[in-house]
Amino acid sequence: MLSLAAGRSTLALTIWPVASDGRPATAVVRNVVLAVVGSLLLWASAKVHVPFYPVPMTMQTFVVLALGMAYGWRLGAATVILYLAEGALGLPVFSGTPEKGLGLAYLAGSTGGYLFGFVLAAAACGWLAERGWDRGALTTALAMLIGNVLIYIPGLLWLGSLFGWDKPILAWGLFPFVLGDAVKVALAAVGLPLAWRFISARRT
Repeated sequence: MLSLAAGRSTLALTIWPVASDGRPATAVVRNVVLAVVGSLLLWASAKVHVPFYPVPMTMQTFVVLALGMAYGWRLGAATVILYLAEGALGLPVFSGTPEKGLGLAYLAGSTGGYLFGFVLAAAACGWLAERGWDRGALTTALAMLIGNVLIYIPGLLWLGSLFGWDKPILAWGLFPFVLGDAVKVALAAVGLPLAWRFISARRT
């Protein structure tokens, strides 16, 4: 059964729990460190292009969704927002920067809708992970598929708004990436449950 009950710990909270005294300052430091590290991972993943068919792929959507599931919905979404803020301020954190522009101009370009979708996807995957969906291969894959849909919907809507719906929007912004996304879903479906098993084994 797919559980929607709350109360499950995330990977990040299990690996780095909040201090038992519950001091707010301790939790803030932990969350800030994790958010900064996550934004750096997003930055790095945007820059690495893996040869693939029919187009080269980055691992950025994988990192977005995996961070959401590892961090939980609040910290996952906040991490992606931090990453977008870094880009809005002009740091070359996005794929193709600085060659394709920087800052708000880049965010308003053809990939802007997908970047906004990153926030939705990280939050959704984090919410599902807090309900145990990252513990099994099937539920992890389903969560990642949901996250991908939440990236593509605003991405394609933005593309259509920019260029017109008479253009081949799906051929530009969806079909070339489906195979690569399927590979990333498969990697997550294997990797996240294995991470939980490894943690469980270390504790026994």
